[in-house]
Amino acid sequence: MRLGWLRKRKLSSAALILALAIAGCEAASDRNNDSAPSGRNEAISGENVVIGMSLATLQEERWLKDRDIFIAAAEALGAEVQVQAANSNSARQIAQAENMISQGVDVLVIVPHDAAATAVIVEKAHAAGIKVMSYDRLIKDADVDLYVSFDNERVGEMQAEAIVSLVPEGSYAYIGGADSDNNAHLFKQGAFHILQPLIDNGSIRIVYDQFTEDWVPDNARESMEEALLANGRIDAVIAANDGMAGGVIQALTDQGLQGSIPVSGQDAELAALQRIVAGTQAMTVYKPIKKLAERAAELAVRLALNEPVATDKSVHNGKGNVPAILLDPVMVDRTSIDETVVKDGFHKREEIYAGAE
Repeated sequence: MRLGWLRKRKLSSAALILALAIAGCEAASDRNNDSAPSGRNEAISGENVVIGMSLATLQEERWLKDRDIFIAAAEALGAEVQVQAANSNSARQIAQAENMISQGVDVLVIVPHDAAATAVIVEKAHAAGIKVMSYDRLIKDADVDLYVSFDNERVGEMQAEAIVSLVPEGSYAYIGGADSDNNAHLFKQGAFHILQPLIDNGSIRIVYDQFTEDWVPDNARESMEEALLANGRIDAVIAANDGMAGGVIQALTDQGLQGSIPVSGQDAELAALQRIVAGTQAMTVYKPIKKLAERAAELAVRLALNEPVATDKSVHNGKGNVPAILLDPVMVDRTSIDETVVKDGFHKREEIYAGAE
C-alpha cells in the first residue's frame, strides 16, 4: 500500500497508525468476504489515499459529470483526486499518466482514449506498484486490475431494439464510435445481435456502416451526408452516442429530413433529450453515471489500500480476463424521460422541456 508517499514521508507516525488501522480493516474484510463480497457494507477510509484520474477527454457533457461525481465521492471517503484530461490524444494521455505515476499516486483510474495504446500505462503503473482501474472503457492487452463500466453490449442492443420497433423494414445506416475505443465495438456487437436476424431474412439492409474518428459530431455529420448521397434513401440511423446523433440530425436537417428518420443515441445528454422532446431523435441510453462514479471511487480507494474487491463477471481484453463490475443501462424515449433522468436528478425537467410545452 503506497498511500501517497510524498505526504507519508512527513507523517510517519500518523502513517503507522493508519497502516495498523487498515490492517485491522483488511482482517475484518477477509472475515466478512463471503457475506459481503463487494465490501460495500463495510466502512472504509481513504485518508491519505491519492487517486490519479486520467480522462480521455472532457469535451463531452457526460465526462464532466463523471469527473465531478467521482471527485465528490472520493473526497467524501477522505481521498484526494488528481485529474488530467488528454483531449483525445493518446500520447498526451500516456505522458500525463506517467507524470501521475512519478508523483506517487496510490491508484490510477483510466478512461482510455485508445484502448490498445494505453496498455503501456498499466505496465508502467504496475512497475511502480500502482494498481489500475479501467473506468467505463476497457484497456486492451494489459493486466488491468479492475474494470468498472456498464453492460455496453446491452447499450447497443437497446439502441437497435428501439429503432427496429419504429422501422422494422428498410435501409439502415450504422454510425459507430471511435474504432480505437473498445466500447464502440461492444456497442456495435450489441446492435448487430438484434439486427443480424433481420438482415438475414431481408427485412433490413445495412447500406452504410462506419466508425467515427474520435467520436467527433462533425465527423458523424459528414458520414451521414455521405450515406444520403450514396443511397438516396435512408430509413433509420443507429448512432452510437448523443454527440454523434446531433451531427447526424444536423445533416438530416440540412436536407429537410429531421424528424422523419429515427436516430438513436446514448449518454442522455441534455441536448439529446431536448431533441427527443422535439421529435428529431428517437431515443437515448441513460447510463446512471452517479452510480458508476460513486462505485468506482469507493473501489479505487479499496484498490489503493490493497483490500479485496470481489466481482461476479470478467471481460477478456485480449490478454486475459479482467475482473469486472458492469452496471445496467436504461433505455429512454419520449415516454420515459420523467421516470428516468428526471427522477434521478440527472437533468432538470424544465431544462429538458424548455420551449416544448
